[in-house]
Amino acid sequence: TIVDQSNSVTGSAPRSQMRRECLLHRATYIYVFNLRGELLIQRRTMTKDLYPGYVDLAAGGVVAAGECYDVCAARELNEELGVSGVPLETRFEFLYEDDATRCWGRVYSCVHDGPFTLQAEEVASARFVALDELDRGVVSPITPDSLVALERLRRELD
Repeated sequence: TIVDQSNSVTGSAPRSQMRRECLLHRATYIYVFNLRGELLIQRRTMTKDLYPGYVDLAAGGVVAAGECYDVCAARELNEELGVSGVPLETRFEFLYEDDATRCWGRVYSCVHDGPFTLQAEEVASARFVALDELDRGVVSPITPDSLVALERLRRELD
């Protein structure tokens, strides 16, 4: 789904074109916490088209043409982590832009202790971390969009 600066749908494009032309699109970010308040982080595989090998602080992905944010979030959580039927709390939408990508993201959060079934094509590993571990810089490199969204989510949760 391709959108404009106001997050209104303007069309669709194949992922390869969206990445190549850095088209503004929609994406979902699902922050998975356990009952202790730790965050599930994922190491991205080296075959990912954006930020390969980075640590992603959220599950999620690109909203497909004709798909809504909520359906995409549930689909991505199931595909990446094997999690379904868990209530997702909608948090906020934000615009993210850097040299590599431009997207309108919708942020969700949920609580789930596992088990997880990792999607081998996208997720190399996953583990829970305390938020202060992220603050100390122990985890790196981090996908910049997931870090921006987490910083805002943490402000809203405080």
